[in-house]
Amino acid sequence: MRKTILDACCGGKMFYFDKHDERVLFQDIRKVSTHLCDGRLFEVNPDIQADFTNMPYEDKSFSMVVFDPPHLKCSGSKKEANGWQMVKYGNLGKDWRDMLAKGFKECFRVLKPGGFLIFKWNETDIKVSEVLKLTPEKPIFGHISGKRSNTHWICFMKEIIKEE
Repeated sequence: MRKTILDACCGGKMFYFDKHDERVLFQDIRKVSTHLCDGRLFEVNPDIQADFTNMPYEDKSFSMVVFDPPHLKCSGSKKEANGWQMVKYGNLGKDWRDMLAKGFKECFRVLKPGGFLIFKWNETDIKVSEVLKLTPEKPIFGHISGKRSNTHWICFMKEIIKEE
């Protein structure tokens, strides 16, 4: 089966009903197997190890792209970088604006015209309004969820350009 969905930064695949769904190509820059502070095993085990700012796929390869990038800023301290939240979710450096702008650009590059980008963002450190400024693409709709209502699920559709 050809994989028609790309998860550009799958992490621990935490929101998937099936963490081995054959339709999804799971990608992440990390490969991790560790135990969290509560003793649970946590793994990041992507099909492809790649950076979402420079993906190894042809243009217009996927009908859907899931983009759930790291959302936590890291000061650079080793203690903070090794904390359970950073291990679980990854982290953003000082260049987060450039990194996320490149990520959006790459996600739309590999998305087929008429395809959907599902973007997930948690506002713990950075407001979603600041992140949406990093792409010229306009979302169709979104939904806020989570205990503190700070997780945003946003849907974009890549425009179909009609040739004249």
